[in-house]
Amino acid sequence: MKKLSVLIILTFVLVLTNYSYSQLPNQGTYLLKNLNQRTLNNYLYSAIWGYVAPDGREYALLGCPSGTAFIDITDSANIREVDFVTGPNNNWREMKTYSHYAYVVSEANNSRLQIIDLQYLPDSVSLVKTWFYTGYSRTHSISQSGHYLYLNGGNSAANGGITILDVIDPENPVKLGQWTSQYVHDCRVVNDTIYAANINDGEVSIISATNKNSPSTVRTFSNLPGSGPHNTALSSDRKRLFVTDEIGTAPFRLKVWNIEDLNNITYVTAWQPTGITNSIVHNIETYGNIAIVAHYSAGIRILNISNPDVPQEIAWYDTYPSNNNESYNGCWGIYMFPSGKIAASDRQTGFYCIKSNLPLTGISGNISASVPENFKLGQNYPNPFNPSTKINFSIPEYSKASLKVYDIKGREVAQLFNDTRDARKL
Repeated sequence: MKKLSVLIILTFVLVLTNYSYSQLPNQGTYLLKNLNQRTLNNYLYSAIWGYVAPDGREYALLGCPSGTAFIDITDSANIREVDFVTGPNNNWREMKTYSHYAYVVSEANNSRLQIIDLQYLPDSVSLVKTWFYTGYSRTHSISQSGHYLYLNGGNSAANGGITILDVIDPENPVKLGQWTSQYVHDCRVVNDTIYAANINDGEVSIISATNKNSPSTVRTFSNLPGSGPHNTALSSDRKRLFVTDEIGTAPFRLKVWNIEDLNNITYVTAWQPTGITNSIVHNIETYGNIAIVAHYSAGIRILNISNPDVPQEIAWYDTYPSNNNESYNGCWGIYMFPSGKIAASDRQTGFYCIKSNLPLTGISGNISASVPENFKLGQNYPNPFNPSTKINFSIPEYSKASLKVYDIKGREVAQLFNDTRDARKL
């Protein structure tokens, strides 16, 4: 067998990470992809959520003016919409996932609950059915914990309260109990406890859902005068509750509450983005010691909450660079994946996928532990080879990379790829 002598060269060009998308430079983040292909007249994008398939591939679910887009973000060099499910036009929608299903709600008339099968991704998704019960036709938001869904607002329950659904059979929900004391804009559910944002009353209700057929109020407290709570999240030890204020009296701040003693819930502090006092906070999601905040005109904000009493902003990406005004324009929702990629929805400009230069810890998979420290090209194997060989390489961060093959005389004989690649180990 004749041996083929080759020289394999791997070249890298680091991608610049200081994009000029905001009045102040974005800090500690860089853009992987912006998709804005589902506009409809003057209507706007809404929620974002995520789904990690059994094979580890990552998908973002984006609320669009006319339905829900399913976006494969697994390969940073090929982030793309893979399917779309239509829904009622011209209204926001929110979604959650359980098993290999997505559940989508909207406040449009007769929108009800869409059940979408995700098992055929990355090829396609399939609308299984639009489910409802007598008197139910619309929902403001949806929450999920285990095999239970929580329908909030709209007419899912009297007074716009909460209705609990059991989806252990994912295609056939079973309606359980309701909580109807107040209107609920959104809620967080952890260990059978519901933390409900009662936006119209400026209050937060803590509700026991141990008995799913009969949820009961544990405590209701004021989120300070003039507030309008939108959503809630917990610190990892469940001793602090984060509450976002979307309406009420400015400034619209993220507030931190000490909930160790439910008979003596105390206010700890408030937080606003660095140097910004006008932007309105919308959604918060927590991942261990990291919080990601959708802050409308101030964009995506990343906080270190290892000490939740003193949130520290460590990075940001402004999806709405025109201004930081007090308005409902800009970033609506956020979701962080085990890979460390952050998906966000901007009302005007659609889908964003960003990543941070920082080793974000405290999330599933601990991405900082899987990032190599330097560039490395491994020995190809088998060697000699005929007709094929395998080549492994490491890069320490998201970079422009190319892999070229040269013969013994230094002549280029092949370019195997020339694109952007995620950080990877051999």
